[in-house]
Amino acid sequence: MPQVPDPVEQKLPVNQLMPLALQHVLVMYAGAVAVPLIVGRALNLSPQEVAFLISADLFACGIATLIQSWGFPGVGIRLPVMMGVTFASLGPMLSIAASSDAGLLGIFGSVIGAGIFGILIAPFVSRLLPLFPPVVTGTIILIIGVSLMRVGINWAGGGQPTITRVVDGVPGAFPNPDYAAPQGLMIAGFVLLFILALLKWAKGFVRNVAVLLGIVAGCVVASVLGLMHFERVGQADWIGLVMPFHFGMPTFHLVPILTMCIVMIVVMIESLGMFLALGEMTGRKVDRAALTRGLRADGLGTLIGGIFNTFPYTSFSQNVGLVGVTGIRSRWVTVAGGGIMILLGLMPKMSALVESVPQVVLGGAGLVMFGMVAATGARILGTVDFKKNPNNLFVVAISVGFGMIPIVAPNFFRSLPHDLHPLLESGILLAAISSVLMNLFFNGIVSEKEAEEEATKAATTAEHA
Repeated sequence: MPQVPDPVEQKLPVNQLMPLALQHVLVMYAGAVAVPLIVGRALNLSPQEVAFLISADLFACGIATLIQSWGFPGVGIRLPVMMGVTFASLGPMLSIAASSDAGLLGIFGSVIGAGIFGILIAPFVSRLLPLFPPVVTGTIILIIGVSLMRVGINWAGGGQPTITRVVDGVPGAFPNPDYAAPQGLMIAGFVLLFILALLKWAKGFVRNVAVLLGIVAGCVVASVLGLMHFERVGQADWIGLVMPFHFGMPTFHLVPILTMCIVMIVVMIESLGMFLALGEMTGRKVDRAALTRGLRADGLGTLIGGIFNTFPYTSFSQNVGLVGVTGIRSRWVTVAGGGIMILLGLMPKMSALVESVPQVVLGGAGLVMFGMVAATGARILGTVDFKKNPNNLFVVAISVGFGMIPIVAPNFFRSLPHDLHPLLESGILLAAISSVLMNLFFNGIVSEKEAEEEATKAATTAEHA
């Protein structure tokens, strides 16, 4: 009887492989470049430095994807996975960046520490799964989306409501005259409506890249109105290397590292659910050894991210969803996608083009992109049984309350020790800690088998967080 070929190991001809790989890249591209754009602009880096962050991110995305999909001894799930920066790390990183003794180098130090931590705990993470049922993961992802909506709204407004200026040697906050300008709001609204139109009437691949196409359409309008400039794109090199420690040697601070390690646990739990769901899609059994290899790749990718001036990595769920939509289960498609990401990271001109996109254009897309993260949290919570177990209502209610503190009352913890601020000023981490503790208090711990079934079910409804 002839042996049935494994669809995961299927090697497609180049004329089929490359379009499918490019499709995976395009589906994740907008999400992949969002975090370096947000962090770079929050730190007031120069346009050239923001462009470098984007290049570094794409380059490290590619390396992490190759590690995960291609696999090496003891590392990599060897399934069709695309890796990208997780939005879960964004709030904590912005808090670390705001710390006067940490800043950007402190972020890279905490990412390196979290990567090493992830590599070490990979064999044990699957045993932590019972601590993260859908009532916990859904609440965390909901707060991630709500936290990110601030970024999308301010992008749509054209920046921050206030800007810092130095007057007579004293820095002060002044209203931003360009904030909420009618022309900018019009462009953001156009991008939003364009994306919504594609989501309603387009199908297949076009619908999957609606956010990216909306950004392109917004750039066209912004260029016609004279709001998008290409001088820095023309000055950028076509080819450039991404060097480790470009911004200097990372600095290591205990609380930021601990904060990022908590993020790493949440990210790895999310990845674990993705791997289980992907195993069902591809028909390949994902045992504990495979889960350990996949989670170890998350840690190694994050470590590489810190070394190459970028951030924590996880599997992108929209690409997992694309595997289900297309029915193409070959891991060599995402291996090729990883190669494309590396090439994009070595092209500074492409990164300069992304950096030149006006914030108002990104704002219209951000409302959709970040709102979908919050909606995904709500969808996961929709799988939770609140009727038979009303205690789940209290888990969500109290955890959402804690997660909202940094959003609605930024100075709530100002009297507490300064070193704790990166932890306390992240609604995502507060929601994560609160939801785990509240769930333990009200519900206890479920069996490992039940936890895996719940994680797989939740992962099939998830968008990237």
